[in-house]
Amino acid sequence: MVLAEGWFIKRGEDLIAALKSSSTNEKQDEAVASHIQWMETNDSTNIPEFDSNLEWLNCTNPLSFKDQLQGKLCVLDFFTYCCINCMHILPDLEALEHLYSEKDGLVILGVHSAKFENERSSTNILSAILRYDIRHAVVNDSEAKLWHTLSVQCWPTLVIVSPEGRILLSLVGEGHRETLLQFVGSALKFYKQKGKVKGHSIGVSLVKDSLPLTSLSFPGKISMDKRGERLVVADTGHHRILVINKDGIILNSIGGGEKHEAGFVDGSFQEARFHSPQGVTFDKEIIFVADTENHAIRQINLEKGTVATVAGNGKQGSDKEGGSNGTSQSISSPWDVTVGPPPAGRQTAEDDGVRDVLYIAMAGTHQIWALYLKDSTWLKGGSKVQGTCLRFAGSGAEENRNNSYPHKASFAQPSGISLALEKPFRCLFVADSESSSVRMVDVGSGGTKALVGADRDPTNLFAFGDQDGKGVDVKLQHPLGVAWNPHSQMLYMADSYNHKIKVIDPLKKTCETFLGTGKPGLSSGGDSVQFDEPGGLCVSPDGQFLYVADTNNHAIRVIDLKTKTVSQLNIVEHTQISKDRSNGQSNEKRTVAKRLTSKRTPATCKEPVHVARGSCLDVRLSISLPAGCYLTNGVTSDWQVVVFERQEDKDVFQERFEVESSSGVLTEESLCAVCKIRLPDDNWQPQTVALIEAVIYFCEPSGTCRMEELVYEVPLLKTDGEGESSLQINHNCKL
Repeated sequence: MVLAEGWFIKRGEDLIAALKSSSTNEKQDEAVASHIQWMETNDSTNIPEFDSNLEWLNCTNPLSFKDQLQGKLCVLDFFTYCCINCMHILPDLEALEHLYSEKDGLVILGVHSAKFENERSSTNILSAILRYDIRHAVVNDSEAKLWHTLSVQCWPTLVIVSPEGRILLSLVGEGHRETLLQFVGSALKFYKQKGKVKGHSIGVSLVKDSLPLTSLSFPGKISMDKRGERLVVADTGHHRILVINKDGIILNSIGGGEKHEAGFVDGSFQEARFHSPQGVTFDKEIIFVADTENHAIRQINLEKGTVATVAGNGKQGSDKEGGSNGTSQSISSPWDVTVGPPPAGRQTAEDDGVRDVLYIAMAGTHQIWALYLKDSTWLKGGSKVQGTCLRFAGSGAEENRNNSYPHKASFAQPSGISLALEKPFRCLFVADSESSSVRMVDVGSGGTKALVGADRDPTNLFAFGDQDGKGVDVKLQHPLGVAWNPHSQMLYMADSYNHKIKVIDPLKKTCETFLGTGKPGLSSGGDSVQFDEPGGLCVSPDGQFLYVADTNNHAIRVIDLKTKTVSQLNIVEHTQISKDRSNGQSNEKRTVAKRLTSKRTPATCKEPVHVARGSCLDVRLSISLPAGCYLTNGVTSDWQVVVFERQEDKDVFQERFEVESSSGVLTEESLCAVCKIRLPDDNWQPQTVALIEAVIYFCEPSGTCRMEELVYEVPLLKTDGEGESSLQINHNCKL
């Protein structure tokens, strides 16, 4: 009962107050030194040792306070990976890691004490470590023994331990960055002066450094445009947004850069940076992004090729009311977004074109917010101007409280929203993750109703499980995504920690498992279909397919809703970047025939081939894939051969050059293109060029898929000789 003792709490509160009132570093050092000396004189409480059978992650060996951690000032972070508040202090710990290393005598240890059953698994914790880019050792205290021994009350709690293993300070909840940095800096100085700090290595080894690259990294959310032609994917772990077609071919890669780095930068698609983006939604040629770790809403303009911030400023806010405009309004961990009609306005299927408001699942403050895209209506006959960002529903208390008054309702880390405009719903469906429930928010009034899951007691956030049924009898486990199907009037839900996709009938308030065995995996066959913490869903406009962001599988899964068959969408990366798209060359110069590749220059030029007038040129292109690689299933790899003449810096296609079998498809059986060019009898220009191009989609043995574009230009020189000529091109694709 160490942390619960009154003297300990009082002493910690006095220290925090002293640090906040200290005007100089010297006074801070004095306050910390006084605190430590008092603790050493009046208390003999040492930190209990870790159980020997615990699993350690990001570390080469188990750690002990009597061994590796002796001589280290330790910061223990008691967390559970579902908790948004725990996510909020990770930047604080990262800031601390940037200031001090284990050579300086500081060690940060994550002590994972699970809330949900699913979180007890070390495999799932490891996925969270990678997802959140945690760079310190983590121990899986699956039975929460140390938590109970120290009487920890809530997530997150930081416990600071001296180099001799004595408990010095406890910081409960978030918002203690300055106190943490001040105390650790002064404590290290104090113990170094006494010669009690050691700079040895404890054996931290980041798992991320040994993992292969994948096309996607922990994709969070997914959305489809109204025409059903394009998908937008939050490639969360790569800190980028992908726009792809239905074959998985990347049309736009936005943010991240070559190194997939996090940041907060507006600008072109190449310049822009995101930090762990989650929610995405189309609004014609605009994509709105819930840039979660940047605490911002970003706007991608596909026509202009730009990214701009429209709400939030890159720093976590604590405001639970809002009302400011755009970037003047601070927000906290937006997790999902959808565009729809304004509150108190018209909400019918006929008015689906009314898209004045961006609704935001604001996980960080446990609320639903609204960002006005146009001047429009508000509750109780009011109105709001474009750019206003404010609370729509939720008091900010972390509860599962339903109420017809929008600001008296409460949510618990809402993480997914989907809009239904069809009668009798006209609501936002909300995946309320920490209460393990799905809720309904009336778009007109903001009133909140229960749908399935949770508990009758609004303060009980531990009513979770895996049980189909009706209403409150349904048990879920941390659902993260919902997707409305207007054709069937059914709601699909990602029951994330149960590794299932479930279907809800909102009229009957029933919920049943649609697909998933309940165990994590990547199987797609029959009754054994598996998912691994799916986080995002969207339904195709025709209502026939459900797209799933299968987060821990780093995959997009496609479900045929009629047959329940499941396939995986191969995401095809570009291995060669088009130079002419960035250097401003005209479309006229790029176009030869129907271009296969985006690439025009530079091309691989071959030595000229001499061809007699009136004869034929046999062309053969042979392609070799890297060892173990194979053509991407479901995507066509095309080739074509055309002939053109250069005239005054223009490429002019010449139809009088007959090309037999001028295009085709590459297959696993035949990675070869063969065609015949017949040259005319009359004179033709000396700048005549044969253009051989192909687009090849192939996958590595690991499953990462790529696209390679090739263009070969071969000058054709006419001769007066006789007989046919041949051209052989051998191309080796590269990783």
